[in-house]
Amino acid sequence: MSLPADAVARLRLIRTDSIGPVTYRQLVARFGSAEAALHALPDLARRGNRPLHLCASDVAEAELATAVRLGATLLFIGTPDYPPLLARTETAPPVLFAHGDTALLDRPAVAIVGARNASAAGSRFARQLAIDLGEADFVVVSGLARGIDAAAHVAALDRGTIAVVAGGIDVPYPPDHADLMAKIAATGLVVAEQAPGIEPQARHFPRRNRIIAGLAAGTIVVEGAPKSGSLITARIAAELGREVMAVPGSPLDPRAQGCNLLIREGATLIQGAADVLEALHTLSGQPALPLHVSESMPAPALVAEPDARRAVIALLSPTPVQVDELVRQSGLPAAQVATVLLDLELEGALARHAGGRVALS
Repeated sequence: MSLPADAVARLRLIRTDSIGPVTYRQLVARFGSAEAALHALPDLARRGNRPLHLCASDVAEAELATAVRLGATLLFIGTPDYPPLLARTETAPPVLFAHGDTALLDRPAVAIVGARNASAAGSRFARQLAIDLGEADFVVVSGLARGIDAAAHVAALDRGTIAVVAGGIDVPYPPDHADLMAKIAATGLVVAEQAPGIEPQARHFPRRNRIIAGLAAGTIVVEGAPKSGSLITARIAAELGREVMAVPGSPLDPRAQGCNLLIREGATLIQGAADVLEALHTLSGQPALPLHVSESMPAPALVAEPDARRAVIALLSPTPVQVDELVRQSGLPAAQVATVLLDLELEGALARHAGGRVALS
């Protein structure tokens, strides 16, 4: 496993309490490295009169050793091996654990997701769709769940599939998919954000869904209820500017309600792989779709000017607001706004919300 020289420092920063994906990237941008950020954090926390418990070196070293023992590769954001499409998303995980063929991350990918209690017809459609997309050189991404996810993975085993799991890289979920997970690790790729050994919890599944959507050029929902995890994945994909596609179904089938709702809201109606390829505007096997997500965040300034701090705080409230709106209304450089928000977050005064929004906590 090839790791950056500062892998332990990166992992320590990632595992430090209150350091989320956005904060991690901004700290590294502000101080130049994870090591420098770790040195600066205690002082930043003292200024905010907030307790801070840095992850200990031996804890990070043990996590790395476990990954090596499991045969997993650690992919840190900002390194060449990190999935490029995922890196372009604001909340991309600072580190991913990958078990299997990481070369699949270099190929164009499409997510196929859907109901756990899938119908026989839905599962059959998902299988055929995965086979046809594989023949078109697309990797199939899904979440290893029962139903549509499993059907898509199984059909794509020979052509390339990526399973994004909610728990650790060594924790099959559901447990009865342990054999399928092992097969994917042997011929495809299993990806996890959580540390090895972590059992999946309810809060982990939406986080897994954002990875599924972030890895793929487009997301296809085969069956799903209006409030299902599949619809969450589709809405995340839409927020990222990725293509959202759905398979229509009978209005009498509750499993089709989510798909029909997506189509009504503007998702592309899919009846086969040809519709997917047309929606993604494929050119020589590469998706040529516009991605409306900036590739990098503004590097925060080293120090927040007092006037800038007052101006930004005056615009904040408990109601979430877009960071871009704060930049526009304050008239300040984006780097200064980013610095103020980072300081407020480390002080425990700011909460980050989905869609690049922030609010006073």
